[in-house]
Amino acid sequence: MPTMSSRVELRPLTLSDQDEFCMLVRASAELHGPWMQLPSTADEFQAWMRRFDDAGNLGFLIRVRETGEAAGMVNINSVIRGRYQGASLGYAAFAPSAGRGYMTDGLTATLRHAFTDLRLHRLEASIQPANKASLALVRRLGFRYEGVSPACLYIDGEWRDHERWSITAPSPWTPDPSLPDV
Repeated sequence: MPTMSSRVELRPLTLSDQDEFCMLVRASAELHGPWMQLPSTADEFQAWMRRFDDAGNLGFLIRVRETGEAAGMVNINSVIRGRYQGASLGYAAFAPSAGRGYMTDGLTATLRHAFTDLRLHRLEASIQPANKASLALVRRLGFRYEGVSPACLYIDGEWRDHERWSITAPSPWTPDPSLPDV
């Protein structure tokens, strides 16, 4: 079930992506720096992939259509249904193709998939205040600033503050059947 834009496609992350993914994570260590930690070895990747065993977390690679190269990754995490109908996003560019707009295209495809196919109503992104590239990306996509969560996520050995940003489904929106009528 690839979701496409003009330049990229969103492909489900699979165990067969392990070697490419880990190599790109290692090549992107300086880019990811203090912002996030992704699996860079086979053992770490296999353990990390277990989070996608149920429908609560979904992982994707953003692939450049012209070349097939993986430009980045995106996760739709902690999907909650019922009255909430939302999830959180995690994403990262890979250094070899960073700065070319592929993440904007890939997250645009992710939003379309989340709001149309998954019928989510709300997506949230938590971003460290000094991560200027990520903040610019969510602003470009129309996310709204909601505030700061102190000591929100444990990254690189420390509890780090994160800004909360969100976006809701465009109207008209078709709700998931799990949304209560009243």
